[in-house]
Parts: sequence; structure tokens; C-alpha cells
Amino acid sequence: MRRRDFIKVVAGSAMTRPLAAHAQEPAIPVIGFLNSGTADGFVPQVAAYRRGLAEAGFTEGKNVTIAFRWANGRYDRLSELVADLVARQVAVIAAGGPPAARAAKEATSKIPIVFTSGDDPVQAGFVASLNRPGGNVTGVYLFLTQLIAKKLGLLRDLLPQVTVIGAIINPGGGGTGAIQTKDIEAAARALGLEVHIANASSQKEIEMAFAALSQQRVGALIVGADPYYNSIHAQIVALAARYAIPTLYELRPFVEAGGLMSYGTDLDDGYRQAGIYAGRILKGERPADLPVLQSAKFQLVINLKTAKSLGIKISDNLLSLADEVIE
Repeated sequence: MRRRDFIKVVAGSAMTRPLAAHAQEPAIPVIGFLNSGTADGFVPQVAAYRRGLAEAGFTEGKNVTIAFRWANGRYDRLSELVADLVARQVAVIAAGGPPAARAAKEATSKIPIVFTSGDDPVQAGFVASLNRPGGNVTGVYLFLTQLIAKKLGLLRDLLPQVTVIGAIINPGGGGTGAIQTKDIEAAARALGLEVHIANASSQKEIEMAFAALSQQRVGALIVGADPYYNSIHAQIVALAARYAIPTLYELRPFVEAGGLMSYGTDLDDGYRQAGIYAGRILKGERPADLPVLQSAKFQLVINLKTAKSLGIKISDNLLSLADEVIE
């Protein structure tokens, strides 16, 4: 090659490299989706989260990627799972449930975190206040663990003759179980009820809890708020049917699966709102400037077919309070 031609090739290469680099499209942001439950148990909530992202202008596979990490009820694995997401330098962490939110907050003070939590996020230490979260954390407060007194009141209205009740609580929820146990015991005392608490953090332990409470002849049962319990709601409902124990749950899917009654917030809508917040953060807003959203949708759902199978007559007053009656 002649010297003149060589100089032209080198000069041309130097000019095209910056143009090629400039033409590269920006990397698609990744959301780390950390959840205490199971993938199969949270299909509706994941769909709702994607709807929220879409409302904010983001579509999975097009301009955002979601990296899912499921603890499958093994809350001790959450720190390992979130460490992996931090190492990947995800743009946002979506933390589903108080244990996941706590693990995410302990893992990073830089990556934005958007939680969906049934616990009071201020009391749990996730944020400084609801209006001014501060730091890198915000999210949606679902009130799931704050409704114990209301739930016991509903059970009393449903079964006024019952004086002994049971409760199944997950002790591995990073403090959530202890809070629920304390609230149930206090609410039971106020209503003059005797309460038996059974701790269970796996399917085998849940089966054992139902057997033990049946032997203790509880007249009704409350299943505590817990992401893992939500994931296996069909199995829990089947156990309640096997032992013929009138049971109150926190969410509508339990009643759809044949459970007697549920009272709680709209979990799907909470995940949709969390998706919107994640999208807003991807567009540049800071978690510290996004007030914690408070779910205002409370649902009382009753399954009349299950009530009939248990020999329970639902009063007209309770039926009038129901948001939905499944026949």
C-alpha cells in the first residue's frame, strides 16, 4: 500500500469510530423484581405491575427488562437474591412484601427501591415519613397488617356464638409475624375471645397448624397477611375445607378458590401503582420526591357456596357490607 493510501485509510477509520459509537442505542434499563412468594402465586400481580409500567410508558422487552427473583417462601434467601440484583446494577428494585423491602433497603442505599408493603412503612423503618420518604425508597402501603381488629369484628358478626378462634402466622416475615400476633391477641382480648396462635412458614408446617388448631376445637380461623401464604392460597383453602374450619383471609383470590370470606386491600391495584412509580423513576424522578401511596380500596368478599357447605347462614347485615358475593 502506498503511503498516501495508508493515510487515507487511517483517517477514514478515525472518523467513522465516533460516528458508530454515537449511533449505538442506549442500554435498556433493568428492573429487579424481588418477591418473597412464588412466580405461580403472583401471576395476577405481575400482570398488574406490567400494566402500571405501560401506563408510565414502559413495555417489557421493548424499552425495559424485568429480572425476576422469587424467594418461594424462603425469606432467608432474600439477601442473596437482592445482592445479585445489586451486582447487576439494576435501575430499580421492585420489592414485593415487607421482607423483600427490608432486604432491599439493607442491601443498597443508592439503587431506587419501590415496595409494596402490608406493614406500616414508617414503623418498619423503610421510609422517614409517608409524605417525604427520603433516601432511595418509596412505594405503596397496602394496610394488610393493620386490619386485624376489623377482621375479628367481621368474624364475630359472622359467628357470634364462637368464643375460641385460631390464627396462622408466618414467623419468618422479618417482624411482620410478631406484629400480627400482638395485634390479634389484643383484638381478641377486647372482644372477649380466646385465641390460639400457630406459627407456620412452610406448606408442611401449615398442614400441621391446621391439624393442631382443629384438635384445639377453634370455632373460626384467621390466616395472617403474608406474601408466601398468598402464593399458596389454593392449598390453604383446601386445608380449611378439609378440617371444616370457617376461615377469614386477607385477599380476594382465597375466596375465589373456595375460601369463606376475605377482607383486605386490592393487591393487584397496589402492584399496578408500584409499576407506575417504577416508570416515573426510570424517567428521572427521585424516590425521595414520591410520597408513599396509600391503598384506599378495601374489599369484603363472601363465598355463599362455602358458607352453605359449612352450615353457616350469612346475615343480611353482613351481606349488605360485602363488596362482592360469590355464589
